[in-house]
Amino acid sequence: MLGLLSGCSSLDYYSQLASGQLQLLRARTPVAEVLADPASDPTLRAHLAQSQRARSFASQYLHLPDNRSYRLYVDIGRPYVVWNVFATPEFSLSPQTHCFPIAGCVAYRGYYSQGAARGEAARQQLKGMDVAIGGVEAYSTLGWFDDPIISSMMHWGDERLATLIFHELAHQRFYVKDDTEFNESFATFVEQEGTRQWRAYRGLPPQDNVDVRQRDQFIQLLLDTRKRLERLYALPLPVEQMRQRKALAFERLREDYRQLRDSQWAGSKRYDAWINAPLNNARLLPFGLYDQWVPAFAALFKQVRGDWPGFFAAVETLGQLPVEQRKAALQRLMGA
Repeated sequence: MLGLLSGCSSLDYYSQLASGQLQLLRARTPVAEVLADPASDPTLRAHLAQSQRARSFASQYLHLPDNRSYRLYVDIGRPYVVWNVFATPEFSLSPQTHCFPIAGCVAYRGYYSQGAARGEAARQQLKGMDVAIGGVEAYSTLGWFDDPIISSMMHWGDERLATLIFHELAHQRFYVKDDTEFNESFATFVEQEGTRQWRAYRGLPPQDNVDVRQRDQFIQLLLDTRKRLERLYALPLPVEQMRQRKALAFERLREDYRQLRDSQWAGSKRYDAWINAPLNNARLLPFGLYDQWVPAFAALFKQVRGDWPGFFAAVETLGQLPVEQRKAALQRLMGA
């Protein structure tokens, strides 16, 4: 593969990917050994013990792959396993894509070093691109390796750890090359529905409706902003006028958020840090990628009456369609 790469920058990038993955593989320890070791941190042991119950639930009840993934543990000593760099042109919401032999084309570049990610972001900014960096707690190798639970996954509590496991196992269950929106929306639906069933299995009430409602409303604000920007970028405007109207669109997003927060959220500031940071096209990308087709998959799940094997079979049928037919089918499901 290295012989097919062109340029030193490509060689350096693929080398850091290989090195980072190899380090993870070498550092894996079976969770059972960590749990059996009396020297292990008690808090870590408690979290890992709960993770294994969620892991078993994933295979037994959600029909996700039953393998060694997430039955291993790695302490990486940093908050994220990789940092993804998203980039778009100044007046476009189309991501700069990068293609790989196994994963196909995706809308970001991943780096095991935050410094390397920042360097790539700076290079893209010099080209006039809108850029954003997002830390990632976990990722899937799509079943090529036994993916471990990573220490970066442990900071959100037991339930968040379970949702990450459900999400990443969904990628192992089915994956379509070159369609990030499909893959991430599918995995996000499995994560959300899996979490709902996991709570019910343990006799817990549904997730706090307030938190879910606020999350959904915030995401809808971002998706509405994407639509407004798409319409704006289609206009034949001079560059400076386009920049001014782009800035106004992001200021409207901030104003809409503040109005929603103050009128319906009793002043909750859970998204203040995100909304008050510099905004650009690239910062909106993950939301469109991860959430675009979630309602379509929810409708499909309802059509098969909540039967997981039937749902996965229907998802595979969708995934085998040519891309335009696939999108049209998902759009029809959105209206169902």
